[in-house]
Amino acid sequence: MTENSTQNSTENRTDSATTPGPTPGPGRLYGVGLGPGDPSLMTLRAVQVIAEADVVAYHSARHGRSIARSIAAGHLRADHIEEPLVYPVTTGTTDHPGGYRGAMEEFYAEAAARLAVHLDAGRTVAVLAEGDPLFYGSYMHMHKRLADRYPTEVVPGVTSVSAAAARLGAPLVEGEEVLTVLPGTLPEEELTARLAAADSAVVMKLGRTFPAVRRAVERAGRLGDARYVERATMSGERTGALADIDPESVPYFSVAVLPSRVDASPPLSPAGEVVVVGTGPAGPLWLTPETRGALADAQDLVGYTTYLDRVPVRPGQERHGSDNKVESERAEFALDLARRGRRVAVVSGGDPGVFAMATAVLEVASADPYREIPVRVLPGVTAANAAAARVGAPLGHDYAVLSLSDRLKPWEVIAERLHAAARADLVLALYNPGSRSRTWQVGKARELLLEHRAPDTPVVVARDVGGAEERVRIVRLADLDPAQVDMRTILLVGSSQTVRVERGTGEEIIWTPRRYPEPES
Repeated sequence: MTENSTQNSTENRTDSATTPGPTPGPGRLYGVGLGPGDPSLMTLRAVQVIAEADVVAYHSARHGRSIARSIAAGHLRADHIEEPLVYPVTTGTTDHPGGYRGAMEEFYAEAAARLAVHLDAGRTVAVLAEGDPLFYGSYMHMHKRLADRYPTEVVPGVTSVSAAAARLGAPLVEGEEVLTVLPGTLPEEELTARLAAADSAVVMKLGRTFPAVRRAVERAGRLGDARYVERATMSGERTGALADIDPESVPYFSVAVLPSRVDASPPLSPAGEVVVVGTGPAGPLWLTPETRGALADAQDLVGYTTYLDRVPVRPGQERHGSDNKVESERAEFALDLARRGRRVAVVSGGDPGVFAMATAVLEVASADPYREIPVRVLPGVTAANAAAARVGAPLGHDYAVLSLSDRLKPWEVIAERLHAAARADLVLALYNPGSRSRTWQVGKARELLLEHRAPDTPVVVARDVGGAEERVRIVRLADLDPAQVDMRTILLVGSSQTVRVERGTGEEIIWTPRRYPEPES
């Protein structure tokens, strides 16, 4: 620190460091972010606060060494009151009756009480924190216990996330990408799901969690571009490909980085791949994590234009929209792209295997010259499930799914199946009930069903579920109006056991009991 900066710091002090004793009244609490480790990355404000503080507190393990103190050591004075906050347990076990959580809660309460003594005496207390105080930092436990009682300021610091990206020289996020930050202590399945859905990600708190994190990254299909950073900006810094790191060598202060997908090198593979994905009945809220990851990883998106519009635009991706009546041509186009080494996502609404694109792609892929092209099908939320959830649980027992479209099968087949399902007293989910050119099928289906079902059988008429024009109604089967049904509508027809109830809130719900009555003897 220069002579002038020392003089200015002294002149600006308002706390007890400039007087023989602490000032009357409550002191001031500071949470001081120190940055990722290199003392030169501390902010000017952090240095100033430490210089003006009466008390400097920092966390440490039982061995007494504190990384936070070592970062700030050059700014500590001989007359600073130091308060080491020593964790009762870190990676070991504890005999505390409340277990690990109980031991830590008791420790934080005791630590806060120690700091409160200084604050009540009018002293200024600076709690040191690696990185940023409120980003996975221990300071936050003091903040939650003291900030409502004393004047408090949090001094932000450079996080390990930013430091890791800087040391790798790799952009974390670009354009419309979203950064996901995860603790490695999450269950492996949860990590896998979140990594599969992420544009770019950083996984913190490695150490003993590294084997599970590595497996999660690999299962999410991201191991090829995953990077590893250890002790960023500190002595002993190490970087490398995550796949090459020995699990036994990984300390707690390390992170896994999945950098921006933009401009990322494509994975090495002799051929491309087709992934058939379902977007659910509407927009992003209905996407599964696995589908999000597949869409982000694709170089080409192929699909009916209406469904492609649900997928966010990404730099470098090619989008190939088409009419909804050219499924075979669309499938062949996607497979041709894959033959040229492209990663292709074929986009369907709902679930791709329910009256959607999975069948068309697999049919074409089963013939030459596409037999060797890898094809995967990822599930999506079906329109039937989405509509059912809006009104309760009409699909709570056995049900049948039929399409009323007679473009690909004769109406006689549809009618026969309607009779069979109705005779079996199954709940029915009726897809593709009508369109501008198909206007009579719903009326005819209603007539057939009334031969087997009571007129007051509840029918869910659900249009654009999850979309901006969503409308969901429950009507009597006898009152089903074909004019209110189009291609964006799905019908759920109850069985003889389906119950329709108006609850005390005025909300109307239906459900089908899971028990079915015994046949009369």
